[in-house]
Order: sequence, then structure tokens, then C-alpha cells
Amino acid sequence: MIMSADFTLRSVALPAYGPSLLYGFSSGLTAPVIALTAIHRGASVAVAGLIVALMGIGSLVANIPAGVLTTRYGERLAMIGASVLTAVGLGLCVIDVGLWPFAGGVLAVGVAGAVFQLARQSYLTEVVPFGMRARAMSTLGGVVRIGSFVGAFAGAGAITLWGLDSAYVLALIAMAGAGVITYAVPDLTERDASPAGRGTVSTWSIIKDHRGTLATLGAGVLLLSAIRQTRQVVVPLWAEHLHLSPSTSSVLFGVSGAIEALAFYPAGLVMDRWGRRAVAVPCTLIMGVSFLIMPFTHAAVTLGVVAVVMGLGNGIGSGIINTLGADSAPALGRPTFLGVWRELADGGAALGPLLLSAVTGLAGLASGIAVSGLVGLAAAAVLYRFAPRRIQ
Repeated sequence: MIMSADFTLRSVALPAYGPSLLYGFSSGLTAPVIALTAIHRGASVAVAGLIVALMGIGSLVANIPAGVLTTRYGERLAMIGASVLTAVGLGLCVIDVGLWPFAGGVLAVGVAGAVFQLARQSYLTEVVPFGMRARAMSTLGGVVRIGSFVGAFAGAGAITLWGLDSAYVLALIAMAGAGVITYAVPDLTERDASPAGRGTVSTWSIIKDHRGTLATLGAGVLLLSAIRQTRQVVVPLWAEHLHLSPSTSSVLFGVSGAIEALAFYPAGLVMDRWGRRAVAVPCTLIMGVSFLIMPFTHAAVTLGVVAVVMGLGNGIGSGIINTLGADSAPALGRPTFLGVWRELADGGAALGPLLLSAVTGLAGLASGIAVSGLVGLAAAAVLYRFAPRRIQ
């Protein structure tokens, strides 16, 4: 392992952050247009919503197999394979041969995304010294956010000039670039000799051996993921409730996202210097309290202030889930453990909006947002109890 004094993030900029930037760019291009494409190809609004959900479903079902594949074949081959599968999926999105092949393409992109993200996390866990791990992981999240932000604007320009399918074409080019970069970078030289590389362990044995961590710290990660995912829904929903224009809602969401993107490196620096809990607890507390305050806002200005605070809370937690997973992962079967860890995170991301929807249906949107805020406070309590207080 390289010592912190001899390591710089610049040394992994190309192999880790280059493909990550292109992956985020690709996601930013395609995420806003999937539902529109589905409707243009004959789907109802309900079916279009289901097709959008296939992205997350693909990631959810692929996390554990992604860990097994990465353990067996290594990070480099896993990322190359994920790039190829993404290209195939995007190809199905570009070629209009029917609605269900398009849905299959969206599902393939979701599956490939799980493999791609897990392999990058495993790669950084392997090559980055512990003293800089949080900065590496938070930078990874920040790079993806920046790529997605730029991709969304690039997609808007491309669609204006060349039509809806051009977003998928640009995304395909970006992922081809990610695959080329990954192919050109050598695999980890220690992998053949390292027990973390070629050792094989079963998913069940990983769950059994680490059930205490998964049931405690993993529960905090699940709750954190739930409120994070719900955050993307509540700002536009409450803006609609206040009868604000769609453009105003977009501006509020964009400003919140910009604040979030600016906080990623300071978040990693704090985690590396003062421990994971120093970020995990404020992140969840700020988001939880922001949710609880939001129903009391009645204008664009007050909602904007809450959205900015919420974005700051989420931003200072950039990389926390990946960092906690890397800290908890064993040397033998690390990618397999990370696959289980990502399953908890993705499960929380799926459950958060479902809880908001269920409570809103029963008691109204304000109650749904308030209950989601309580989820954030619960996450803070669990992470305060189980997140590491000190640097090892």
C-alpha cells in the first residue's frame, strides 16, 4: 500500500476519475430523456414511469453479481465489461425497433452502472492509502456530479439541434471513451498475489461473517440513502404545491445541486482528519431538519433557502457511503462485500420515495415530507452510534 505522504489524487485521476467523469456525463445526458423517449415510442405515462424505474431496478439486482464478477475478474475487466454493456444498452435506446427493446436497453444501462460504480469503488479502496481514502471517495462522487451537471446542459443543446436521440448518441460516445481509458490503464499489479484479488468467497459467507456491521452501520446507510433519494423529489413537489412555475422549480433544484457539488472535497478532508462520524451525523441532521422545515415555507425565496441548506447537507456527505463501505470491507472478498453494501444503499434509495408516496397518499404531502425528515433524524442517530468516531 502506498503511504499517504507519497500519494496524490492526481496519480489516479486518469484511471479512476476519467471514466467516472464520462460516466456521469453519460448519465446526465440520458436521465432527463428516458421518459420522454418512452412516450414518443408509444408508452403511456404509467409505462414510461416503469421504464424509468428499470434503471434503478437494474442496479438493484446487479449489485451482488457485480461484486462477485469484480472479485473474480478484477476491477479493470469489470469496468471494461460495464462500458461495453452500457454501449449495447444505449444502442438499443438509439435504434427505434420498438418500446420493449428500448426498455431492455434502459435495464442494461442500469445493470452496467452497478458494475461500473462498484468496480471504481473497489479500485480506489485498493490503491488509495487509508489517510486519503475519504478524499478519494468524495472526489469520486463529486466528479460524477460534475459530469452529470455538464451532461444535462450538453443534452439540452444537442436535443435542440439534432433531436431527442442525439442525447443517447453523445452518451454512447462518452461511454466508449470511458472504456478506452479503462482498457489503456494497467490492472492492479498486486492483484495476482493479493488475497483480496483472486480469493473467492461466497456472498452468504460475507453476509454471515459481517452481519453485525451490515445490521448496524448498514442500517444507517440504508436510512441515509432513503432521505438522499427522497430529496430529489420533494423540492419539485413542494414547488408545485406552492404553484411555482416549472422554471422556478428547476432553478431552485439547480442552485441546490450547485451548492452540493461545491462541498465534496471539504467533506472528504473533514472525514480524513476528524473521522467519518464528523460528516455522517451533520449530513443527515441537516437534511432531516430541512425536510421538517420545508412544509412551513410558502414562497420561492423561503423554499430556495431550504433547498440550498438541503443541498449543503447532502454535499457534505459526498462519498460517505462509499467511504464507510471501504472501511468496513474485508481484504478477502472486498468487492463481494461492497456489492452487498451497495445493495443496502440502493434498497434505501428505492424505499425512500415509496415511503413519501405512501404517507402523502394517506395524509398529504406535508405529512409525507415530515415523515421523511424523521427518517433523516433516525439516520443521524444510527450513524452517531455506529459510525467510526476516530481515524484508525
